[in-house]
Amino acid sequence: MTSFSSPVAVAVLGCGWLGLPLARILVAAGHPVAGSTTTPAKATILEAAGLRPHLLRLAPDASASHVAPLLAGAQVLVVSVPPSRTATDRAAYAAALQPVIDALGASSVRHVVFVSSTGVYPDAPRSMREADARAAAEADNHLLRAEWLFQQPGQPWQTTVLRLGGLMGPGRAPGCFLAGRSEVPQPAAPVNMLHLDDAVGVIRAVIEQDLWGRTLNVCAAGHPSRQEFYRAATAQLGLPAPQFLPDDRGGKLITTEMLHAQLRYSFRYADPLAALPYC
Repeated sequence: MTSFSSPVAVAVLGCGWLGLPLARILVAAGHPVAGSTTTPAKATILEAAGLRPHLLRLAPDASASHVAPLLAGAQVLVVSVPPSRTATDRAAYAAALQPVIDALGASSVRHVVFVSSTGVYPDAPRSMREADARAAAEADNHLLRAEWLFQQPGQPWQTTVLRLGGLMGPGRAPGCFLAGRSEVPQPAAPVNMLHLDDAVGVIRAVIEQDLWGRTLNVCAAGHPSRQEFYRAATAQLGLPAPQFLPDDRGGKLITTEMLHAQLRYSFRYADPLAALPYC
């Protein structure tokens, strides 16, 4: 990791499973960090971690004035607010982020990291590069519409979008995902996984290496098959293995050549199978 010449103030919108570990790492590295949470109890945890906490709930009635205190004095904003699982909330995801856009224009923030997902790509049996999914205001995918919000031309900040693979780590053990299920399709399809430590490490590297104005795929270099990975993951936890259908359909394989060409970062868990004991 290349060290930064001087600390930058960072605001983390969404101090959840990913955002809080990231904030803690940034604080430890010397960056002043503000973080948002939706509950007073979590605000106490953020304060104990060395953050400047802010209570903030975006939907349904937040405005720029609610977001502005989080951004005060920050140079970098990390948006780590995943969309809800419900179809209604996913459809409204970009609209829920509009107050953040409105507040950014009047803030000191000049760089944004937007945490997106490789779920923006179709489940087709081929390699997927960044150009295979385009952010646009009218995109069918809610994440692509949200990416566009932060990447529109003419904005006074630069955004790097990070499309993260399937997240795994403490509290998110892959062995729980498919344990005991039957008739699971696509046993030969590659998995595209990312350990929490590497998700945090890549975001920190983007900030400290000033890598702005990009869209980058982020996942481990190893892509074992679904059958191999999830059988190993359930065995790791002593859970019943999933039973796969006897088909040979493939799936998408997320490529990360652009990430490795542009960012100086060495993955801690390049092989997702090796990461299983650390979940």
